[in-house]
Amino acid sequence: MKNKKLWIVAAVVAAAAVATWLLTGSKKDSSVSLETVRVSRQDLRTSITATGTIEPVTSVTVGTQVSGIVSRLYVDYNSVVKRGQVIAELDKTNLTSELKTAQANLSSAQSTLDYENANYKRYQTLHEKGLVSADEFESARLSYLKAREQVNTARESVQKAQTNLGYATITSPIDGVVLSKSVEEGQTVAASFNTPELFKIARDLTDMRVIADIDEADIGGVKEGQRVVFTVDAFPDDTFEGQVTQVRQEATTESNVVTYEVVISAPNSDLKLKPGLTANVTIYTMEKTGVLVVPSKALRFMPTELMLAEGETISDVEAQQKVWTKQGKTFTAHKVETGMTNGVMTEVVSGIDEEQEVLVDFQMAGDADADKGQQASNPFMPRPRGNRNNQQKK
Repeated sequence: MKNKKLWIVAAVVAAAAVATWLLTGSKKDSSVSLETVRVSRQDLRTSITATGTIEPVTSVTVGTQVSGIVSRLYVDYNSVVKRGQVIAELDKTNLTSELKTAQANLSSAQSTLDYENANYKRYQTLHEKGLVSADEFESARLSYLKAREQVNTARESVQKAQTNLGYATITSPIDGVVLSKSVEEGQTVAASFNTPELFKIARDLTDMRVIADIDEADIGGVKEGQRVVFTVDAFPDDTFEGQVTQVRQEATTESNVVTYEVVISAPNSDLKLKPGLTANVTIYTMEKTGVLVVPSKALRFMPTELMLAEGETISDVEAQQKVWTKQGKTFTAHKVETGMTNGVMTEVVSGIDEEQEVLVDFQMAGDADADKGQQASNPFMPRPRGNRNNQQKK
């Protein structure tokens, strides 16, 4: 029993010695490598990205209100047109015939009115002398009124026929450039239900815009006047600039994804931007220039006892936001007030001075021989091939 107790005491002492060596000896053999960053002034930006389509600011679809055969086309794609310029004509044969018919009906109605007017005046005179009955007089008066209304109706028919004939001559409603042409000479257009599209004219290709689809998670940060840069695949080396001019309230849902349209100005003085190009858009939702910044991970740094060498101490403060510096053998916390952040860098409003070194990270580096010993003693580590061969030979 005495021998057994002696063995137990010896085992306890050996375990305590091993634990002491692990806690003290390994710490002495290890070293702490601190990573610091100098507080500096930088431009801080937050942005969101999206895609959009380039289109003219003002474009007009030109159609026709009458049916007929396209007899003449005076413009083609990319033609420059002026307001009021004739760009197409429809065949006017039927329209001219309708106008002549309406004019003939008007002439006939006018003749009938002249006769009924004279008849009405004659009956009026006879009625005043008591030579005709009141019923005959009223009948003549009613015929006169009907004839007068028929003249008005025929006159409106003439006006309508003249207007339709005028519609056969199609003119440009604005100054601009023809973007598309949907008909050819000899083609029949029918305006029975919908106004057929003949041309699409853009007012000014030097003034374009981008319609970008912004995700619902990002739309809250988008405001009018924000700076925008974008690129197009047609000119990958060029960067174009604009600004947000409108944030539309209507939402679009597609495949359960909700987006909102944002209109972005796109000056195009060199005419590189073409309607329909896809734009890769970056909207700067917040920008500050020349502000003090620190890496965001500096605000998450916290020294621990394991990092302390002999004689080093920690001077902490109570604060939600703080950064750490090391002066001599003391880790010192500084309470700071932060501003905007882009996730990587954070603005520091107060609490730290420019050019100060702040701690952002640390690494524990152990003795190389100890590492080798740990690897050799670890049964789960792969062994060198040479040792395996020697063991097989044995």
